Amino acid sequence: MRTPTNGTDAPRRRRDVERNERTILDAAAGVFAVSGVGAPVREVAAAAGVGVGTLYRHFPTRSDLVVAVYRSQIEALAEAGPVLLTSAPTAFDAILRWVHQFVDFLGTKHGLARVWEGDADGFTALHALFVDELVPVLSRMLDDARASGEVAASVSAYQLLRAVGDLVAWSPQDPDYDVRTSVTLLVTGLRQAQPTVD
Repeated sequence: MRTPTNGTDAPRRRRDVERNERTILDAAAGVFAVSGVGAPVREVAAAAGVGVGTLYRHFPTRSDLVVAVYRSQIEALAEAGPVLLTSAPTAFDAILRWVHQFVDFLGTKHGLARVWEGDADGFTALHALFVDELVPVLSRMLDDARASGEVAASVSAYQLLRAVGDLVAWSPQDPDYDVRTSVTLLVTGLRQAQPTVD
């Protein structure tokens, strides 16, 4: 005979599932940052403190796990922009802090293209999500910084994100390259109008 349950069991189970998923996603992000998205699933499970079977119950394929990590981090970045605009000392400081969070996000993407070999549509959809969610956030931050006179450069949000991405792309191959210093130099350059180069 089944034990009767009360109305709080289902919400509690949902919370447990969500907590387990969050633990796995956080662990996967850390593993991907070090070992790339091709890291063994058992490494992610070990970092999360769960069995491989538990991980597969939440994320049946590697692609499912990668997409979930990617989406979660994009959502966190999108939410961070408005928060930083209200909590940072200046709009420019908010941009610099946000861009460094973006650098951390890019650090989890090593090997992402290889996971989607043969699935160009899946890779394109992730890129579109990234553009749709993050470009408007950074655009608003740039607008606020321009309105306060802190940013003079006419660079678009998309162009700035691409430039940061290009700087980050070199860091896994060169241990002597400090990506954060380079990104800070790039963002600091927004304070000046850019000269015309013939």
